[in-house]
Amino acid sequence: MENKTKSGFVSIIGRPNVGKSTLMNKIIGQKIAITSSKPQTTRTRISTVYTKGNVQMVFVDTPGLHKAKNKLGESLVSAAKRTFNESDVCLYLTEADPHLGEQDENILSLLRTVSIPVILVLTKTDKYEKEKVFKAIELFSKQMDFADVIPLSAKNGRNIDTLLEVLEKFIPEGPFYYDPETLTDQPERQIVSEIIREKCLRCLGDEIPHGIAVVIETMSFSKNVCDIEAGIICERDTHKGMIIGKGASKIKEIGSMARIDIEKMIDKKVNLKLFVKTKENWRDSEFLLKNFGFISEDKDE
Repeated sequence: MENKTKSGFVSIIGRPNVGKSTLMNKIIGQKIAITSSKPQTTRTRISTVYTKGNVQMVFVDTPGLHKAKNKLGESLVSAAKRTFNESDVCLYLTEADPHLGEQDENILSLLRTVSIPVILVLTKTDKYEKEKVFKAIELFSKQMDFADVIPLSAKNGRNIDTLLEVLEKFIPEGPFYYDPETLTDQPERQIVSEIIREKCLRCLGDEIPHGIAVVIETMSFSKNVCDIEAGIICERDTHKGMIIGKGASKIKEIGSMARIDIEKMIDKKVNLKLFVKTKENWRDSEFLLKNFGFISEDKDE
């Protein structure tokens, strides 16, 4: 008798910089979401699709929950919270550190109100001694009744298979939402813009990256080449100079690093042209946030 298919949505939630994007990329086996040591790297809800046999899981990587300081921050937090209404199970990620900070306490307060199963995932276990991991399990398990608790390391792949086996128990029967070959619901232009932004995060100082966005102006394909023009949007003219760098050294570095990843993704040679624009206080402009895709036109969302 043929096995029935199962499919469902898995939300990934947690404070900034606990490894949500890294875990999702590891599960899929391909880089979809950008990663950085800087917090609040993810700005949009990114869905990746894991299909194996008769099971399909759609992972929704959300912006890290944090205290919003501008309209962009409010939009990110709102996007993270909405995922609960669209998911069958939730992964709550926090580092395997026996410490309960204010951000985790706020997230736990929210999680106690949801009706879907919540699995506690303790990340970055490769950084901590076993005794600390056990203490973290004990500490967080006292906070609420989790459906399961899984310590893992996305960096070395430890317990990833265990996590997938546990998740499958919570995935309902139903037809696949996506073709089995699909890896993400993100348009190619969106992934390209995020790759460029990731390189900005890696190449620039701590202050500038949160004040930039990347907009793909043109992206055209010929037989073996993809031509891309992209604008890096910043908030101050002083930042513009820093992004460009002396003799255009910094923007060349960003472009060179981004080109390598884009070529790997689309399997074509890439001609990438970057330019920098200043849009003062764009993170507090609802008009610009809509233009850049951070706020949906649908007011009900």
